[in-house]
Amino acid sequence: MGASGFTFRRPVRLARPLRSRATRLILAIICALSIGAIAFAETPAVGAKAPDFTLLTPIGKAVRMSRVEQGHGLILVVLRGYPGYQCPYCVRQVHDFIDHASDFRAKDTRVLLVYPGPPAALDQHAKEFLAKEANLPSNVVLVTDPDYTVTTLYGLRWDAPHETAYPSTFILNRKGIIVFEKIGRTHGDRLSAQAALDHLASN
Repeated sequence: MGASGFTFRRPVRLARPLRSRATRLILAIICALSIGAIAFAETPAVGAKAPDFTLLTPIGKAVRMSRVEQGHGLILVVLRGYPGYQCPYCVRQVHDFIDHASDFRAKDTRVLLVYPGPPAALDQHAKEFLAKEANLPSNVVLVTDPDYTVTTLYGLRWDAPHETAYPSTFILNRKGIIVFEKIGRTHGDRLSAQAALDHLASN
């Protein structure tokens, strides 16, 4: 075989694997960027429409946020949930909102509590969390967020050891627009029920 034939064939055989590796690399970068965009979703701002979602209660009932809010004001509370133990600040905040349920009802407002955490036994942990409450008031609902789907959607994932979500509260009007929000950056940085009622009175 002549030298020209050798020179012609060699790049052809190598070019295909090179193009294939380059294509795979480009696709991998696109996928990584897409996943990154989801993982670092921004927290919706005051004045924005609250992203809708559907989660399950600890007993498996599907709850869609927009259905809870429909025709009512809504307070969306994202708890730390289960970071490996029952968060005492979450317990205190939830009992505070439950104690004021009749006040929220008087203002035609419902409360939706989101309890995030790893999926393993999360429903059982949520049931234990509510153990002292035989029945929640009719205008208060708790749902679980396994795998942090909604926590991530709202840009609230606290991605650190023994953490789940930044404790946060959003107040929505009857059209699902966020009129107030508080994003806590420490365990105890929470909105009280009375503060939420004050914001409802001012809107």
